[in-house]
Amino acid sequence: MKEFMFLFRQPNADFSKLPASEMQAIAKKWKDWVAGIAGQGKFVSNGSRLVLDGKVLKPGGVITDGPFVEIREMLLSFMIVKADSLDEATTLAHGCPVLDAGGSVEIRPIFG
Repeated sequence: MKEFMFLFRQPNADFSKLPASEMQAIAKKWKDWVAGIAGQGKFVSNGSRLVLDGKVLKPGGVITDGPFVEIREMLLSFMIVKADSLDEATTLAHGCPVLDAGGSVEIRPIFG
């Protein structure tokens, strides 16, 4: 079985304004979705949720503030799963809660 990384992207949004009950509901969707993948024995590891700010180092030593300055989507988090093929990994990505909020899941094979 091969390993694949899911990269979760979301259009720029301010989650700090959501009521606590809505945040809890979103967290439950994520937990249930990951549990479904783990229940199939396909879960490898969960990445941590990323903070929204940061720095980007570019060639020539140029440093810019966070990646959100130049993109329309934020990279929220990542996860690693096991699957026999890219098609199977893509099927596992269906139902991801980020899709409910207009986001996307990038599915990438891990080299090796």
